[in-house]
Amino acid sequence: MELEQGRAALLCLATGGFPSDWKLGWKVGGSSRSAGVSDSPGVLGKDGTYSRSSALTLPADQWRKAGSVSCEASRSGQTPVTQTLNPDQCSE
Repeated sequence: MELEQGRAALLCLATGGFPSDWKLGWKVGGSSRSAGVSDSPGVLGKDGTYSRSSALTLPADQWRKAGSVSCEASRSGQTPVTQTLNPDQCSE
């Protein structure tokens, strides 16, 4: 997480996914978020698994009020893997 010019920039990197049809998504304060999201295409590694990244940009005040922001790796029919970050875990 990086605060710059009144915005919070968060990056989610997921590695080791297989097959390639899994996705990354964001939740802000428990609600799905698509605005301010920039996704990269999956990249096939030498080990045959895929890596993806997704960036989320939020106004700094929304970041501070969010309570939590989560990145979720998901694939249809499987349990999602989630990583959550709370604003109080970060320094400005």
